[in-house]
Amino acid sequence: MKIYSLVESVKANGIDPLKYLTYLLDNRPSADMSDDDFERLAPWSNETRKACEL
Repeated sequence: MKIYSLVESVKANGIDPLKYLTYLLDNRPSADMSDDDFERLAPWSNETRKACEL
């Protein structure tokens, strides 16, 4: 169910779900990431939107 919610959030932000999931895996979180690093991976982040536009 969590993946479905993530995909729906991605679509609601005008992002291609496959591009986003690929982007997320390419930039996957690590233990030493800061809160700002995590925020940049969010579907509503401007950086993410530019990388994953429909």
